[in-house]
Amino acid sequence: MSNSDSYPKPSSGVSGGVRQPAAAPRVSGAPSRPQQRPGVSGAAAGTGQRPPAPGQRPTVPGQRPAVPGQRPAQPGGQGTTGLIKPAPKAKVRRARLLVSKVDPWSVLKMAFLLSVALGIVTVVAAIVLWTVLDLTGIFDQVDSLLGTLAGSEGGGFELKKVASLGQVASFATIIAVINVVLLTALSMLSAVLYNIAATLVGGIGVTLTDD
Repeated sequence: MSNSDSYPKPSSGVSGGVRQPAAAPRVSGAPSRPQQRPGVSGAAAGTGQRPPAPGQRPTVPGQRPAVPGQRPAQPGGQGTTGLIKPAPKAKVRRARLLVSKVDPWSVLKMAFLLSVALGIVTVVAAIVLWTVLDLTGIFDQVDSLLGTLAGSEGGGFELKKVASLGQVASFATIIAVINVVLLTALSMLSAVLYNIAATLVGGIGVTLTDD
């Protein structure tokens, strides 16, 4: 045997005796994965939720995230009622007019009717007043008082004979007729004087509204 056969041959996995290069060592200075941002709770990391963006409120579990451009709902159900504005009130229209002239004939007719109504009220009031005085015994008390002052005994003076119901009604009727004539004439004269004064000062101003 030769000397070459006494030494063991090195075993190799590649045919032909070619030696494979050794694997490259792992570089210890390779960049590692970025660590988790500070401020993120462990619960958010464990549940798999994305951390909130800067300036955004954290979402509560079970609540939908807010849609961009949508206002958050107000507590107490005031989300829609607080945004409704009341309808503006309509402005009251006003018109200022001047009574520059009145018709004397229309004033005459109106004054005549009003004076007749006033005359009827005067006559009725006189009759009612005389009846009330008679029923309450005022006439008898006045008769006794006048008899005591005059010193005469008995019923020498009676007020009913001087101012009876017929006389009172007649007197009231005369007063009513006089009032009708006077009021009608004065009203027509007042209308004429007003027209003359309105040509100088412009008349009486009247403000009308649609309220």
